[in-house]
Amino acid sequence: MPANDTLLTIGEVAQRTRLSKPTIYKEIRFGRFPRQLRLCANKVAWIEREIDDWIAARAEARVAG
Repeated sequence: MPANDTLLTIGEVAQRTRLSKPTIYKEIRFGRFPRQLRLCANKVAWIEREIDDWIAARAEARVAG
């Protein structure tokens, strides 16, 4: 698996984005945040590359706006 395809837990995503867990799930519901992968019945993860891309897009929007 390439480095940017590493799977992140909700805690790691929250730490990287500085968003709370409830905010992350709310943003997913509104289509404004990358969706999680269901790994099994009780485990989800996010693809690191998608989280990095989301952060980069937020930074780009700040510069452009």
